[in-house]
Amino acid sequence: MPVKRVKRCTISGRTVHSLDELYDEIARQLPLPDYFGRNLDALWDVLSTDIEGPVELIWEDSEHSKRSMGKDYERVVALLKDLAKEREDFRIVFR
Repeated sequence: MPVKRVKRCTISGRTVHSLDELYDEIARQLPLPDYFGRNLDALWDVLSTDIEGPVELIWEDSEHSKRSMGKDYERVVALLKDLAKEREDFRIVFR
């Protein structure tokens, strides 16, 4: 049985200060479809169904994003944590 390679996406809290910057960074690192709608519902849809796993999303210096993104950060974190519960092959790491 072939071993699936982990798709890693590393987000830098020092450079991601908005949802748009987050979407840009995820789209740069993961094979998001062209129809990705750049909103949280669309992010859930593509990460839960369109991206084959395993996937590991690492958010480095996440406190920087938290300070600059405010409530949007909390909404994204909740989405990612729910996704990790939903998908056995999705892992989120905050550093």
